Amino acid sequence: MFLTQQPVMLAGYKSLIDLPHTLMLLQQQAQNAIAAERPLFALGSGIGDCISPTEELKVIEAMSEGNLIILSESSDLCIKIVPISRTLSRAIEAPTTENVIRGSVSAFNEDLDTNIGLIKKHVHSEKLRTQSYRFEKGQRRQAILLYMEGQTNPSFLNALKRRIESNLGNNIPNLQALNKLLGFPVWTLISRFNTTELPENAAYALEKGKVVLFLDRFPFAIILPSMITDMFAVANDRNFPLFFMITMRLLRTIGVLANMLMPGLYVALVSVNPDVLRIELALSIASSRVGVPYPAIVETLLLLLVLELILEASIRLPKTIGPTITMVGGIILGQAVVNAKLVSNILIIILAATTIASFTVVGFHNSIFIRISKYLILILSALYGVLGLFAGVVVVCVYLASVNTFGIPYLYQPKARENSDG
Repeated sequence: MFLTQQPVMLAGYKSLIDLPHTLMLLQQQAQNAIAAERPLFALGSGIGDCISPTEELKVIEAMSEGNLIILSESSDLCIKIVPISRTLSRAIEAPTTENVIRGSVSAFNEDLDTNIGLIKKHVHSEKLRTQSYRFEKGQRRQAILLYMEGQTNPSFLNALKRRIESNLGNNIPNLQALNKLLGFPVWTLISRFNTTELPENAAYALEKGKVVLFLDRFPFAIILPSMITDMFAVANDRNFPLFFMITMRLLRTIGVLANMLMPGLYVALVSVNPDVLRIELALSIASSRVGVPYPAIVETLLLLLVLELILEASIRLPKTIGPTITMVGGIILGQAVVNAKLVSNILIIILAATTIASFTVVGFHNSIFIRISKYLILILSALYGVLGLFAGVVVVCVYLASVNTFGIPYLYQPKARENSDG
């Protein structure tokens, strides 16, 4: 094509560039350069940055970043310009993985600028700070770190920044790679960071002195450090009266305890310590297990495995048929195993309540730890009864106390540092 009567070649990715509008803008800029009596390929032309076409790596990198390259056929120079980009990111939508009862229903998407804008709409503070990083290897992802100056623990923030800055040459294709980049243990039951798609939750975390990390092409905010209170408290709770907020968080706490303890307690009282029960309840449980060929631990593990499979299937199935299949499958399967005398009626009730209780935890990643911990308590309860149950609880508490994120304990309760400079 010709640009100001000069033959030029254009190079770029059509999938990233809105070509018709970019050409109109380019013609207008070229005409302005002529009107100002500036050569098109001069450094001061104002159209773009001049680079040498012999630097192939720089040219390819500029194209992969979405820039447009203009090559002159009469000289050995080329210009890198910022074109009008195609709209590749989706609009702001309602959250799909976190339900909101009363609060903002906007959710993050894959565009960094949109996500930063959503945060700034929720955090009207001059203390909000942002820092941008770019990982140059592999997918070349951009990351933005947000924190509140004066409210974030300085040693934690500095350790996090040093870890990121020392690994900018690495690739981050997924969150496992991010976990490894930040130096967190690979084999762990507790995630050192939480994810949320709600700007309200991210803003609440910033006010509590936490740090929010965004990765481009990842529609979630990554919140560090992870705390035990993240299992029970969300920002949306504060949109309800105080009594309701306390009640909801209490119910979540009861749900966590029920999910961890009920299967182990059933096995302990049925197979090891039946003398602890009242005689009427002991006889009722014994009559419900008449004809069951397996010990309590085997029938409990068998049914827990089936329930885990149903939960996994409900996540993978399409939304239109997932709830129907899992509900019908659960009812038919539960009735069939009871009629076949493979498990007792009481165990069906206990595990159904356990499964419901597991979803009272805030965040799917937090529920995974609870679901795994109950198996440890279940095995110890089958071996040592009620004593093993208490021993399992102690082991879980000790493990939680050993977890920390850059020196911040998992069991630590952070407080917002308001008016810290006064």
